[in-house]
Amino acid sequence: MRVGKGLPCAQGLYDPASEHDACGVGLVININGAKYHDIVESGLQVLEHMAHRGAEGADDKTGDGAGIMVQIPHEFILLNGIPVPEKGRYGVGVLFMPKDETDCARFGRIVQECIARQGLRLMHTREVPVNSDILGEEAAACEPLTRQIFITGCDDRQELERKLYVICKSIEREVELSDIGDKQSCYVVSLSTRTMIYKGMLSSLQLRHYFPDLMNPYFTSGLALVHSRFSTNTFPTWSLAQPFRLVGHNGEINTIRGNRLWMQTRESVLNPAELGGMECVSPVVQPGMSDSASFDNALEFFVRSGMSLPHALAMLIPESYNDKNPISPELKGFYEYHSIFMEPWDGPATIMFSDGRYAGGLLDRNGLRPARYLITKNDM
Repeated sequence: MRVGKGLPCAQGLYDPASEHDACGVGLVININGAKYHDIVESGLQVLEHMAHRGAEGADDKTGDGAGIMVQIPHEFILLNGIPVPEKGRYGVGVLFMPKDETDCARFGRIVQECIARQGLRLMHTREVPVNSDILGEEAAACEPLTRQIFITGCDDRQELERKLYVICKSIEREVELSDIGDKQSCYVVSLSTRTMIYKGMLSSLQLRHYFPDLMNPYFTSGLALVHSRFSTNTFPTWSLAQPFRLVGHNGEINTIRGNRLWMQTRESVLNPAELGGMECVSPVVQPGMSDSASFDNALEFFVRSGMSLPHALAMLIPESYNDKNPISPELKGFYEYHSIFMEPWDGPATIMFSDGRYAGGLLDRNGLRPARYLITKNDM
């Protein structure tokens, strides 16, 4: 049976609309913004210490998903012979692409056309080196190609970031309408002037070995957001590994069905002029993805439309307050105002987030996924 327009078919009792996660998340940052390879290494160690928070297949080699978000390593890119301009004047995309040559070529054409429509230029494509030998049978059977694209043509970072978002949404829409056979392998992992994501259907211990880039001493970042996935009663896939473009999420969004429907309904009254109108970015929530991915879609829309990341997060997941847990009148007014046009995305959740400028963590309103943080004497 079909579970909805644009969604994949249900498989037995499985329905992709019920995708949930219960995972492990971690974030290592230098609060002064200094970039070191040690931060990437520390992030990988955090991920490896969360192996118990992820899940694996019966072969002990197919993970539910693991990944890391880092700031774009500018010097590493230059050392790979890619003549990118100054920081902030180019975007980097990480794509999953089908291994079938015909489907891969069709997806490549869609990507190039969407870039050209925004007046930008695809200056370089890099095939990301991977070690496929470590994959389990199930992960290897659906392994996509991983490629990086480098986009130029706009010197204003904020405007370029908006154009990259429109490109991403256009790619998603064009793939859904295309005759590509393997649409599941066509996915924009990240596309930004600030951040880059390496992820896959891997275990926590496999990530660094699958992507040798992560162990290069010139691969530096001021932050490392990591995620180990436990896909609750659902199927793991390469695209549903985390982090997503802005968040890594541990928990479940129990109101997700209503949240998705309200976002779909809300599109008729939204008018993001800076993005060129709703027709350029609709649908905001990509069909057939997990609750975490849908939340990330909504968050990314508001951030690219002009909200700061903390503002958008506070609107989507307001904190709990009552007589025993009071907040200031100004903050209460903030939440009451935003409740007029945005319902809370509720459920037990810890969310680690970053757009490459801000980074932090957020708990759900009931604190059902507790988290802790520590600031060291050397500003980590």
